[in-house]
Amino acid sequence: MVFIHHIPSLVPKIFSKLIWHKDRDKPKVYLTFDDGPVPGITDFVLDELGKREMRATFFMVGDNIRKHPDLARRVVEGGHSVGNHTQHHVKGFSLSSQDYLQDVARCQSQFQEIIGISPGIFRPPYGQLTNGQLKSLLPDFQIYMWDVLSGDFDKQQSAEVCLAKTKKYTQNGSIIVFHDQQKTKEIVQEVLSPFLDYLVLMEFETAIL
Repeated sequence: MVFIHHIPSLVPKIFSKLIWHKDRDKPKVYLTFDDGPVPGITDFVLDELGKREMRATFFMVGDNIRKHPDLARRVVEGGHSVGNHTQHHVKGFSLSSQDYLQDVARCQSQFQEIIGISPGIFRPPYGQLTNGQLKSLLPDFQIYMWDVLSGDFDKQQSAEVCLAKTKKYTQNGSIIVFHDQQKTKEIVQEVLSPFLDYLVLMEFETAIL
């Protein structure tokens, strides 16, 4: 699988309406976890964060909120931030704007019905958004991308490489992507703890979006 661990600096300048990183002058990083909540991995992530009193942002899939409401609530009760990641983890390039926005709205309804909140942040699955979808979402959401992609989804990448690359590219203001889903469970369970310890060692503060 081909992917880029670190977003080139030119990309945020071209796609300036999307948020790719935060303030580079402050030693803060923004851990994000996509695709949950999923039992066996989201709870693991919460436990590891809790041990270090760290906070993160979870971009949740609406159907997983529906399936695992108690776990979704636990994320919020732990002081973490949550964002909309669509109802069914859909690809923006594969759907009309109308169908895509309906899926986003369904996810927003799950948040409201189950947790009692309406997130103001959004991340498109696969990073895919058409111009039409973007224009329709901007009035209601801040749209967060990332500058560091762990690559935890890549089965051809070892845990050692995943950890090394993620550490290498993390800097002040980085928005870092991991996934709390079944397919990434094994590598995240191996990589997350040493990465969090690295953040402590380097005196990075973790903040929420």
